[in-house]
This record gives sequence, C-alpha cells and structure tokens, in this order.
Amino acid sequence: MKTTLIAQLTGLALATLLSSSAIADVTAKFAVTLSEKTHQGQGVARFVDLVDKKSQGRIKIKPFYNGALGNDVQVTSSLQGGTIEFTVPQTSTLTGMVKEFEILDFPFLFGSEQDAEKVLDGPTGQKLLDKLPAKGLIGLAYWENGFFNATNSKRPIQKWEDFQGLKFRAVQAKISQETVKALGANPVPLAVPELYTALETRTVDGQGTPSAVIAALKLNEVQKYLSLTKHSYGAFVPLVSKKFWDTLPAADQAILRDAAVETRAFQRGVARDQAKSAETAMAAKGLLINDITPAERQRMRAQVKPVWDMFTKDVGADLVTEVTNQLAK
Repeated sequence: MKTTLIAQLTGLALATLLSSSAIADVTAKFAVTLSEKTHQGQGVARFVDLVDKKSQGRIKIKPFYNGALGNDVQVTSSLQGGTIEFTVPQTSTLTGMVKEFEILDFPFLFGSEQDAEKVLDGPTGQKLLDKLPAKGLIGLAYWENGFFNATNSKRPIQKWEDFQGLKFRAVQAKISQETVKALGANPVPLAVPELYTALETRTVDGQGTPSAVIAALKLNEVQKYLSLTKHSYGAFVPLVSKKFWDTLPAADQAILRDAAVETRAFQRGVARDQAKSAETAMAAKGLLINDITPAERQRMRAQVKPVWDMFTKDVGADLVTEVTNQLAK
C-alpha cells in the first residue's frame, strides 16, 4: 500500500516536472514590419520584455524586425497556419477576413487620438476582436500607428481641391482607393517596399502615412510638401496564432493579454512623440509642412461622405451608428 502511494506521488511529481519543463520551453516568433526604433518596434520590444518578466522567463518571444518574415498579409496568413506565433499589423490587413474592421478605415472618422481610444478600448473595439478567433487569430489589444497625413511633390494641400489630379498612392484596400478618388486624386495601389522608388521616379506624386512612418521610410527625401490632413487613423493589433494560443494554459494566455494592454499606453505615447519629433526633424531638412484648418477638414470630410455610404453596407449600418453615436458623446 505504502509502495503504491509512493509510486503515485513520484509519478505526480514527475508529471509536474515534465509539465513545468514544457512550459519553460515555450518559444515564439514575432514578425514586425517596421524597424526596432519605430513606435511599432518599440511596442513589440516592451511587450516581449513584459512577457518575459511576467512569465519568469518561461515564455521567450523573438522579434524579427524590418519585415524579415514577410509582409503583413503573408505573416498574418502564417499565423493562421501556425508557423509564426505573433505579429502586429494595421487593422486594414484584417478587413479581407472580417469586413467589420473596415469601419476603422472610414476617412475622417476620428477627430483626435482620444476619439480613437474611446472606440477601440471600449465594447466596440472588443466586439471586433471577438470575431478573430473564428479566423484562426487572437487579438490582444489596440496599439497606435497614428493619423495619416498627405505628402506630395507638387503643392501644399490646404483644401480638398488641392488633391485633384495628383497620382496618389493607395494601399491595396478598396476603401483607400475610393477615398483617394473621392478627393479628386488618381489612386495608384502600391506596397510599402515599392513606395520610395515610385515617389522618387514620380510614378506617383504623393502618398499618405503617419508622420513617424514618413520619416522612418525617408520619404521626405523624395517629397516636398507634408500636409497634416489627418484623413485616416491607423491602429495596430498585436495578434497571436490561435493554434499557438490553444496550446497555452489560461494563466499564460492572461500574461499575454495583460502584457499587450500594459504596453498600449507606452506604445501610443511613443507613436505621438515620434510623430512630433519626425515633423520637426523633416522640417529642418527642408520639408514644407502645413496644417489644415478645422473648416477645411470638415469640407474634406463632407467630400468623402460617398465613401462612407459605399462601405456602410459592408460593415453594417448598426455598427456605423454605434461608432458615430459614441463619438457624438
């Protein structure tokens, strides 16, 4: 009897030890589009460090910066397949699989970062994240890419009419292309790696990305004007492969969620600081920067209203009403 009990206890201890060893051996890859110095990269580095500390070194995540593992679309697909564990794309990458995410790409939806936080960090933002597990992904939180501003090589944009006739880069998403059209420019779909050369050779006249990204990609070297249009807001979503997620105990899943949320305020702060410092640095190098008056921004917003009407059917009228009501408050 005593021998049996000892054997059982020994077996339990061995099983616990093996379980602990398995947890200790957890390693994962984190694919990152931008460099380690960017707001995206610094957010990932903080997240990785927090996970390491919170798990007491049991979960080791290795970041791969500068698109080393592929672009956002490729990497997100790899997460679904379980060959990569983490990435942090902009929400527009997800619109092909969850149409409702397209609401976040509506032009001139948010007037300030605080408006965006109100929607993203509340029930509406969570409702969108809750649609991802069915697609093989887990969304942990929302981080910030920032407001998109327009650059071009021909003239400052001070009113919507100044877009007219420009060959303007659009991302490979229909709503981006329709927004460019609504403002009177000609959309040219291009991936980020092609952008610098296209601007340098005047294949396109202009583009729109957050100021910090403009500086990181050195687009100011091949552009003359930066207009603070704030025509779109970009949010990042730290994602986990559901196949990987499902192998983790609940306690470790909680560590990942907590670390992503805890990183959020830091990463947004970096994004906003980098936007300001990038504009200052680029102006010092000769980039001509102009702001847009509130009245002209409202005129731009009115000009793209047909884009809202076009995509409301895709995302659902109830969701559009939910978001606009929150912003009205």
